[in-house]
Amino acid sequence: MAWIELMIAGMFEVVWATAMKLSKGLTKIDYTVATIIGMIISFLFLAQATKSLPLSLAYPIWTGVGAVGSIIVGVLFFGDKIPLITWGFIILLLIGIVGIKLTVSE
Repeated sequence: MAWIELMIAGMFEVVWATAMKLSKGLTKIDYTVATIIGMIISFLFLAQATKSLPLSLAYPIWTGVGAVGSIIVGVLFFGDKIPLITWGFIILLLIGIVGIKLTVSE
C-alpha cells in the first residue's frame, strides 16, 4: 500500500507544479488554491508512505515521479522543447526509479 501512496504523492506533485505554472506566479487565485491543495495532498500521501518506507527511498522516488511527470506535462501541454540528449537523461531517471523499486526489500 505504501508504494501506491507514494505514486499518488508523486502524481499530486505534478498537479501542484502544473497549477503553480498556471497561477502566473501565484497571482491567479483559483490556480493558487489548486497549488496549495495539491501540495497538501502530495505531502500527506508522502508522509503516509514514509510510515513504512524508508525516507532514503521514498523521497527520491517521489521527486523522480514528480520530475518525470512535470516534464511530460510541460512537453504535452505547454509546448516545452526537450533536446534529444535530455530525453536520454530522463530515461536514466526512469530506470533509476524502477531500479530503486525493484531492488528494495520491504
